[in-house]
Parts: sequence; C-alpha cells; structure tokens
Amino acid sequence: MNALSKTDKEVNNILNKEMERQAYGLELIPSENYASEAVLETTGSVFTNKYSEGYPGKRYYGGQEYVDMVERLAIDRAKKIFGVEHVNVQPYSGSPANTAVYFGLLEYGDTIMGLKLDHGGHITHGLPISFSGKSFECIGYEVEKETGRINMDHVRELALKHKPKLIIAGYTAYSRPIDWKGFKEIADEVGAITMADIAHIAGLIAGDAHESPVPYFDVITTTTHKTLRGPRGAMIMCKEKFAKDIDRAVFPGLQGGPHDNTTAAKAVAFGEALKPEFKNYAAQIVKNAKALAEKLKEAGFELVSGGTDNHLMLIDLTNKNIPGKVAQEALDKAGITLNKNTVPFDRRSPFDPSGIRLGTPALTTRGMKEEEMHKIAGWIAETLENHTNDEHLAKVKNEVKELCKGFPVPGIKI
Repeated sequence: MNALSKTDKEVNNILNKEMERQAYGLELIPSENYASEAVLETTGSVFTNKYSEGYPGKRYYGGQEYVDMVERLAIDRAKKIFGVEHVNVQPYSGSPANTAVYFGLLEYGDTIMGLKLDHGGHITHGLPISFSGKSFECIGYEVEKETGRINMDHVRELALKHKPKLIIAGYTAYSRPIDWKGFKEIADEVGAITMADIAHIAGLIAGDAHESPVPYFDVITTTTHKTLRGPRGAMIMCKEKFAKDIDRAVFPGLQGGPHDNTTAAKAVAFGEALKPEFKNYAAQIVKNAKALAEKLKEAGFELVSGGTDNHLMLIDLTNKNIPGKVAQEALDKAGITLNKNTVPFDRRSPFDPSGIRLGTPALTTRGMKEEEMHKIAGWIAETLENHTNDEHLAKVKNEVKELCKGFPVPGIKI
C-alpha cells in the first residue's frame, strides 16, 4: 500500500487498523471469509477503470477485448464447478441477484414462498418491509419448534394452499441439509419455478461437502464471497430456457455496467475452487463446525436443531440469561467476532435477540482445525461467563491474539 500511505494517510491508518483486527482476531461470522491474495490483487486491478455495459460480444462501448475474455473465463469456470447450463456473473451482490430473478421471471403481485427471516431465511425471500415483501405476495414457511428443522409436509401444505409461482430454498441461518429433491417435487405439484439461494453454502457445494440443487432446481443464485471465498459479488445460474429472461433482467433491467474488476476476481476465485485442495478446505469447514458445535454443547449451550451439518450454527442463549447483543459485544472485546441473531420463535426484538450465529469458513481458510475449535469453544464459554469483567475479556483477547499469530490471514502481512 505504498501509494496509499503517501496519498491519504488517514485512510491508510484506518486500513492498517482493520488489517490488525482481522489478523489478530477470530472471525466467526458465517457469511465472512478471507479472499486469497490473488483475488485481492485482481479486485484492485486496472479493470476498475473500464465500463462494459452489455455482454461478451455485444457491448455498448469500445475497448472490450480483454473484458470479454475475462468474463467468458469466469462463466466457463463457474459452469465447470457447478455443472449448470447458463451463468450470469454480472450481479453486484446477492440481493441484486435475487431481485433480478424476481424481475425476470415474475410479475408484480405474484406469490412467492420462502423461509421466514426469523427462522433462517433472507431479507429478499419475502420480508414484508423489503422489496420482495412489498412487490409480491409472500408466504413464509417455518422450522418446527420442537426440532428446529424444516418439515417438508408443512411446506407442501402451504404450497398446495397458496399455489406460489416461485418457491425458494437456501438460507442464512439454517444448519441442516436441504431437501432439494423434496422441494422440486412440491414445486412440480403446484407448477412453481424453483429458486435455490446458495449464497452461504456455494463453497461447500463446489467442494462436494454439501448436496447440489443443480439436478433439481431451475434457477440458482449465490454470492461469490462467503464459503466460495471470492470477491464481494454474485452470480445467477439457471437452465437454458430461463437464460434470456435472466440476462435481460440483470442488464438492462436492473443494472448498468458490470464491475469488471470484480468479474476478473470471480474468475480467479473460480479457478481456485477448481483445484483439488478446495475439496479439502470445504470438508474441513464442516469438520470444524461439528467440532465447535459439540464443544459448545458440552459447555451447556443450546444449539437450534441440536447441531450442524454445514458451516454454521445458531445458538439460543436464553438458558444463559445473556441476550445476543450483549454476547456479541462481550465477544468483540475478547477478539472473537460473530453476530447477534434471532432464533426461531424468538420473544425478543431483532435488534436485541436471544441468539448468536457463528461459523467456521474464515477460521478454516486460516488453516485452523478441530484442536483450535475446541480452544475457541472454551474461550466463548469463558467470555460469556465473565461478560461484565473487562479485565478478564482483555486476558482472553491476548490469548486469542497469540493463537492467531500462528495462522496468518491471506493477503495480510504484519
């Protein structure tokens, strides 16, 4: 960052502080990860300077030879990873990608069905105050109170009653396998389009650590960061019969020129995902999550659904008499970052919920394994038992820092 340190010392100082925070803290937010140094370099490359409205071979500005080349490369690599018929790599992020699917395949007022936000869904899956909730008739299914899992019989009952045009599967706070085939059978029964939002689990699917929706679903959206470990961005994958409508919805329907630097970085990340070692990384994410979950259960924490089969877990802190917000703030002081989160049937406010959400993608990228998960579970328990004792939290933070020194973050040299 030589140029930045000379040009803008204020921003440079803030950036250095953030690098220290990432290098010496434990990142457990399940939607966060560390991009490789190659991805970081590409994101900050000269592709930032280019405007490229349109698609490869059909642009509105000149000078597109290399932009077309890198976008086609990203598309080809994504097709190879996921085995899909069509890919659009231009969406700016996950919410715009989901919006593009709705814009391209639905009419305003159509009925869609997705998991409720406070049960593990996403804002764009039909939250009443969001674009999706205001534009469509949204039917929310839930997890069972007793098990914390989706009951497919209940999903079918709702679908038969409301006849949605689109059924969404894929979640932000659900730690169990998704019955893609079961959703497809329900959708076929009511004549619905199927959309899988795999933003959280795309890397697990790419690494064969989670079943893929591709054989069953019509449209698949994903971010390209999270477990896929690329730049902040998204893509839409679909069957060929939906390709034209999806592409028109992205451009010119909702977006102007794509961010070519991000497209190039997506190509790099997809190339990394095609390497054999990516499967080891994906498998280790799940191993780490299971190890962390088991140790937390031994410490008396109540996990929604009783555990995890993917990269994340949701913890109900009611039995610990600590609200999620208080827990998040205490863990921040101890150098452990996660997020407060509502739990199913939560009696508290979303801004001060009963739970916390945590996961293992970023820790796994650093090279941590089960032994480190056991230590981290102990620190979480210790921190929450002493959450009002700042001196004790500072002690934990120093211990966290010592562990982190042995597991460098890609692209950060301190």
